[in-house]
Amino acid sequence: MNANVKLQPPVATPPPSAAPSWLSKSATRLQQTLTQQLLPPLVILLALGLLWEMLCAGAGAALPPPTQVISETWELIVDPFYDNGGNDVGLAWQLLASLKRVAVGYLLAVAAGVALGVLIGQSDWAMRGLDPLFQVLRTVPPLAWLPLSLAGFQDSHPSAIFVIFITAIWPIIINTSVGIRNIPQDYRNVAQVIQLNAWEYFRIIMLPAAAPYIFTGLRIGVGLSWLAIIAAEMLIGGVGIGFFIWDAWNASRISDIILALVYIGVVGFFLDRLVAYVGQRITRGLPAA
Repeated sequence: MNANVKLQPPVATPPPSAAPSWLSKSATRLQQTLTQQLLPPLVILLALGLLWEMLCAGAGAALPPPTQVISETWELIVDPFYDNGGNDVGLAWQLLASLKRVAVGYLLAVAAGVALGVLIGQSDWAMRGLDPLFQVLRTVPPLAWLPLSLAGFQDSHPSAIFVIFITAIWPIIINTSVGIRNIPQDYRNVAQVIQLNAWEYFRIIMLPAAAPYIFTGLRIGVGLSWLAIIAAEMLIGGVGIGFFIWDAWNASRISDIILALVYIGVVGFFLDRLVAYVGQRITRGLPAA
């Protein structure tokens, strides 16, 4: 054996990473989101679009296929903010005008509905006196209130807001009152023992316990508000997505109507998601009842 040969120490190799990096975690999470949440609705929409195209591509079809809708409404899609004066404005301004009316009427309904729901939930006398009246009024269709509101306000703008208010308030009242009445008696007893005042009882006991019911009513209410304003604007005129649809019908612009319906559905979806998100953020910060 050659004595001049020296043994080299083994080279240490770095151990493999025990956990994936934040970049790989983000990529994995993004892939899961795409495959589990976005891919299924996209596949369904693509299938429905192909079916719609096949059914309406013929010469005798009553409705235009999606390719024709896109070609005929392309200017409305690429330029939603044009303003030629009067009612000749883009779809973005039409939607914004409707959303402004919805915001005012809905916020008024939230304030009044939560207050009345707390009153009915807390008082047996108010429950017996007001609940039958509310059950009758809530069955009146929203547009049935429009002639009465026009006669009372003598103006289309507050009349539309009133229709939104009277449509959205009932599910808010009902769900709030149910949530208040479902507060466990043990919570009420604890509040009496520690002598909470009215504000402390509302903040510490009532709101955390009834919040899921309240926000369920708020989500139903915002959806009904969006439905009501579209129907009301068809009758009152002016700038708004509802009047845009009615005007397009009178001018036989079926593709414009279809595009407006898509926008209405997307906006309604985001309104519901917005209320749900606010509810999650608020209830997450509330103390456990």
